[in-house]
Order: sequence, then structure tokens, then C-alpha cells
Amino acid sequence: MGVDADAQIQSRARERLSPFCDRMEFHSGWFSDFYADYPENLRRPDIILFDLGISVFHYERSGRGFSFRHDEPLDMRLDASSGRSAADLVNELPEEELADLIYRYSEERYSRRIASAVVRERSRGRIDSSSQLADIIWGAVPAACRHGGLHPATRTFQALRICVNGELERLPLSLHNAFNVLERGGKMGVITFHSLEDRVVKNYFRGLGKACVCPPQVPVCECGGSPCAEILTRKPVEPGEEEVRANSPSRSARLRVIRKIRDAEESRLNGVEAL
Repeated sequence: MGVDADAQIQSRARERLSPFCDRMEFHSGWFSDFYADYPENLRRPDIILFDLGISVFHYERSGRGFSFRHDEPLDMRLDASSGRSAADLVNELPEEELADLIYRYSEERYSRRIASAVVRERSRGRIDSSSQLADIIWGAVPAACRHGGLHPATRTFQALRICVNGELERLPLSLHNAFNVLERGGKMGVITFHSLEDRVVKNYFRGLGKACVCPPQVPVCECGGSPCAEILTRKPVEPGEEEVRANSPSRSARLRVIRKIRDAEESRLNGVEAL
């Protein structure tokens, strides 16, 4: 079963997986909705894999402004039929809210300067293209930050994409619901591509692996709990040099995997440090 919110990328997946059409089904929508209302006619899966990355297709061929390397409409929505676009946020949010958004979802140290420059520029006219925004950010950061391996707009574009698609808000409950759908003894893996989402996954998996879920102030365990999962990756699996050479977008990937022992209570979810 393949789940994706982007109808365009799912269409490409259908073509690639056509040789396996008798074994493959597709669901169009957010994984958060899919696992919250898991179809009763489907058996519990043995394996669930979350790939949280944005594909190369989105950056290079979607035409939705995910990348500042192309001059495209500033959209960034995976589901282009609903929600606010990146252009809506850039042009409508108050300066302080925009700065907070950029910092919260990317830890960009110059978020205040960038937000100030954006507000100043949009007073002259609407900011609607990815290259236009990238140029504003380039001019907003200190000159010393304009040269190096990371373009000054990288973190701001990440922050806007995460916010537009509700990536971090969807993640904790999606993991919890997916884990409870998983068959006992089954495995769940999550591939993350930045530290913010990896932190959510790590904390939730750590909670599943604990026997006791009593609050820290309780001196002696009162819950009588037992672990819900076995953590199979004490440290995340990272790509090797050969894989990075063959597939450069994999360089920031981190894979964490657990094996299910039993369903998880809500207390396991409550400890997740979601943003």
C-alpha cells in the first residue's frame, strides 16, 4: 500500500510499480489521515516505512517553488488543492510571526533579519517567485554567510515547506496511530532528513522502548508497565560514502527502526517533544 498526499508523484509511482500492479494498492492523502482511519478491510501490515523526505522530482520538476535554483511560483504545497501556499505566508504573516516560523522550523540564526527584509520588500509588491525570495534572503544575511556549501536561503525554504505542509504537526500522532495499526512482531522504520523530525521520531521510539512511563517526580514505578517495542537501531543508520556519491540527496538521511511488542498507550505519545 503506497500512501502519498501528492497526486502527481503518486502517478509517477504507479508507472514505476506497474510490473507489480497485482500486489500494489495506492491511497491518495496524508499518512496522518490514513492511519487515523485505517481501512477495516485491510489486514494489519507487517512492515511500515515512513520516508519523510521531499523527492528530487519536487525540487527539479514539480514547478512549485521547492527549490531556489529555479524561478517558479512560490507554492510548496504537496497537496496543491488545499491550504495556504508559501507565498501566502511570506506575503501575509506579520513580521514577528514570520521570523518565529523561520527559526522554529529551521533554526535559522538570521530569521529576524530575513523576516525584516521580506516585509520591507513586500511593501513594494507581492513576492510570488522562488528566485525573488532567494534574492531577498541573499541580501538580508551578512556577507560572510553568502559563500560556502549552504545557500543562505536553504533553511528558510525548509521552514516554509515544513509549515505549509504541516510536516511536524502531523508526525507524532501519525507515528502513534501507525504503530498501533502495525501487526505485533512487525517492524516500523522512519527515514528522516533533518534534525527536527528526527528528534520527534527518536523521542517517540525511546518512549515505546521504556517499561515505565510514570512521571519523573514519581520515585517508585506505579504504572507496572512493560515496553511496547524493541528498538532495533540504537543509533540511526546513515548512508555510507558510496551511497552518497551515487545519490547525493541521501547524505542527510537517518533511518530508525523498531519491532512491535504490543499496542501503545496515549502516555507513550504524550512524551514526544513535537514542535
